[in-house]
Amino acid sequence: MSKVTVFGAGQWGSTMAQVLVDAGNHVLIWGRDQKVVDEINQMHTNSKYLDNNVLPTGLRATSDLHEAFDYSSIYVLAVPAQTLRENLKTWKPLASQNALFISTLKGIELSSLQRMSQIIEEVMETYNVAIITGPNLANELILRQPAGAVVAAHTMINAEKIAKMFATPYYRVYTSIDVLGCEYAGAIKSVIALAVGMSIGMGFGENTQAMVITRGLNEVARLSAAYGADPLSAAGLAGMGDLVASCGSPLSRNRTFGEILGRSGSMQTAREQVVKTVEGVASSGAVLEIAQRIGIEVPVIEAVADVCAGSVTPMQAFDRLMEITTRSENFIR
Repeated sequence: MSKVTVFGAGQWGSTMAQVLVDAGNHVLIWGRDQKVVDEINQMHTNSKYLDNNVLPTGLRATSDLHEAFDYSSIYVLAVPAQTLRENLKTWKPLASQNALFISTLKGIELSSLQRMSQIIEEVMETYNVAIITGPNLANELILRQPAGAVVAAHTMINAEKIAKMFATPYYRVYTSIDVLGCEYAGAIKSVIALAVGMSIGMGFGENTQAMVITRGLNEVARLSAAYGADPLSAAGLAGMGDLVASCGSPLSRNRTFGEILGRSGSMQTAREQVVKTVEGVASSGAVLEIAQRIGIEVPVIEAVADVCAGSVTPMQAFDRLMEITTRSENFIR
């Protein structure tokens, strides 16, 4: 049993806090919105983000940063990916020495092309950093439906410690020391889910979706391997697992955005109908640049990036994908 502070009282932060409480931890959740904080403390709900779902009575919330950092030296981060660096700069003077940072964020920082764990290591000047990732849709996990995840840390000791911290009868947590591979898989799957959503929006069926998912996974594995990760991480919960959930569920923002984009052919229309952050849109150009820096061909990712940039339509992007020369199928070549 541990004392844990969760930073971020949105949908995902609140869901992670519930998992941690159910796993037997004492949890304090920090949020900026005082109304949300008060509702969690008084009503044990977070109707702004979680509808009528009831949170554990043992979960407490605060909007006081000093209280949040004083409560624990284990920090679970659940804030928007593109705000992480600025948040960390503000929080650094308050953090405990030898604190353990656990990122639940999936994305690439646009300005630096860095992964979330890299940003934490750089700003907080620590390697005591881990990530937890996998096929975890908040709308299902908050209902305590069976799910799996993987914790990746620089040491197996930390990975196993964190896995036990999150483990519940409905949440099965595996371990890895491939932080890079697991983190890239979690970030890139959002881009592939956009492509799958576009195919659905254009009226294409299961064959097209299967092709995009499989070839997209190949791009995840090859890009990660080129940077030194274990390509087989892409075949696990962080890669294939998360990809299946994001591509197969209408609860996925990336797939939903892609569907609207494929149906309308308009980024503006998709943005108007999906007002929440869609990480695949933000990350697609950054992921493409990461691939190009090391000379890796990623046609699915490139197609999505070009659609998001407005240089081609979804139909033009798929026409281009079908014209690419085929070769011997191989997982990482």
